[in-house]
This record gives sequence, structure tokens and C-alpha cells, in this order.
Amino acid sequence: QSHSTNEELAKNHSPIRRLFPARHGYAVEISPFIPTRLACATSQYYGIAGCGTLLVLEQTETGISLVKSFDWNDGLFDVTWSESNEHILLTGGGDGSLQVWDTANPQPGPLQVLKEHTQEVYSVDWSQTREENLVVSGSWDRTAKVWDLSRGGQSLCTLQGHEGVIYSTLWSPHIPGCFASASGDGTLRVWDVKTGRCRLAIPAHKAEILSCDWCKYDQNVIVTGAVDCSLCVWDLRNVRQPLSRLRGHSYAIRRVKFSPFNQTVLASCSYDFTVRLWDYSRTEQPLLETLEHHSEFVCGLDFNLQIPNQVCLTIV
Repeated sequence: QSHSTNEELAKNHSPIRRLFPARHGYAVEISPFIPTRLACATSQYYGIAGCGTLLVLEQTETGISLVKSFDWNDGLFDVTWSESNEHILLTGGGDGSLQVWDTANPQPGPLQVLKEHTQEVYSVDWSQTREENLVVSGSWDRTAKVWDLSRGGQSLCTLQGHEGVIYSTLWSPHIPGCFASASGDGTLRVWDVKTGRCRLAIPAHKAEILSCDWCKYDQNVIVTGAVDCSLCVWDLRNVRQPLSRLRGHSYAIRRVKFSPFNQTVLASCSYDFTVRLWDYSRTEQPLLETLEHHSEFVCGLDFNLQIPNQVCLTIV
């Protein structure tokens, strides 16, 4: 199976380092509307201090060009595209706020700022379920919050239960009002927004879990990636042990993503500077490919929904 990568992002620091040399990439997301457009959330000084910039980029035959950039007064750690408007994006910041941006707006500032979290917002996700326009955010304050941006700047609910910082929050692509969260407490949790309660808590790793993702073909399958260098694929109907445990990275796994084109294929990126593609249904040799273009931490990863097997990456 062939996996093409965006050479401009994968093999060198362009365009982020060329256009914004003081910025470090934390997340990349490809537009669900325009297959050549992607957004990158960045921070100064590795997110420890300084400002952040949201970069909206366009892939062309000759490379990558800057469409628009938005500055924020704190680091930006995650980004998600609206599922209903091709111009709208949402970012999560180091000051505990969420920012709504409009690429069609000539003004430089955000359309809306949502401020309830008390620490860094490390994860944001826009629901893909039809007839929902909800956003979920996960924070280092150990809470997840659900927002309806059409109802103003107040969250609909706050969900508590994690005993460590939340690194990842992701809506189920199958079940309305359901999302998963991954935490530094080593657990994966599945939440029901209607009841405001945790439906399932899995002690998935004996280490911090930095990322999770839902299978696009099976509502019961989810993957976690952790500081222990392993990925675990779980069937939520039986969580006594994982369906598969994937090993190969030599440092913490920063982000995991299931393929939108193949039920059992997924990708992971790591602080070991690599991206790895896996097929967890292959018990003997699940590793399909290792991409070693980077010379720094790989923090962002996304599949292109409209171009099979294209993977975009971003580095710190």
C-alpha cells in the first residue's frame, strides 16, 4: 500500500520555519471542504512562553503557500475545522481559552473567544455528527467542556472525572453526543453529553496517554497512544485487554489517527522524530511503513479525507 506525504511539511521546516521562524507546530488539520488546504496551530518557545499563530496554508504543485495567519497572545496547541462552514476554525490556547477564527473575515482578531478553562486547552474537536454543531475541549485543568457556538460564549456542560491533565478529546464519528478523552492519569474515558457522565473508564496504559482516535468504520474501536511508546487498539465491548498492542516507537507517541480509507490502518507520530503506519489486523508484522523525514519532534498528524493515503505532518 502506498502512502504519499506532503514533502514540504515532511522533509523540511518550510513553510512554518521559513515564514515564522520563531513558531513551533503543535497540530495540523486538513480542511474537510478543500483538499489542498490545511491549518496549523503553532506556539513560540515550545509553548512554554510567548505567543501563538494559526497558519492557514494551501498546497500547490510548487509547494505550500500561506493563505492567512492569525496571531494570539498565548501559545496555540490544537486546531479543528468547522464541519458546516469552510471558513471557520477553532483553536485551543495556553491561556485556557478557545478562539473562533474566520478566514473570510478581513479583521485580524477572532470572531469569538470562549474562556472558562483555568489552564491550557490542549485539545479541541468539532463534532462530525449530522444535526450537531458541538465543540468539545480538553484542558490541563482536568476537565472537558462541551460548547454550542451558536448559543454564545458559555459552555453547555463541564465533565469531570480525570485525575490528570486531559491531552485529547475527540467526538465519536458514529454516536451523537459521545466523545472520548485521554489523560495523563493513564485512562481512556468515554462520555455521554446528554447525561453528563462517564460511560466507560479504561486503565489503558501505565503511563500518560497523549492521544486517542476513533475507528471510522467501527463505533466500538478506538486507539490510544502513550508515553510508554505503545499504541493500544481497544474494543469498547470488551476492555479487559486490547485488541492489539503496537510497539516500535522509541519515545512518547504524540498523536494517533485512524485512516479514513481502511478500517484497520492507522498512523502515529512521536517524539522519536518518526511517523509510523500500522495495520493492527496483521498480528505478525503490523508495521507498514516508517517515515523518517523529520529532524525534530513530530506533534501533528492528519489524513486527507479526499486524497487517499495522503498524510500531512507538522513538527515542533
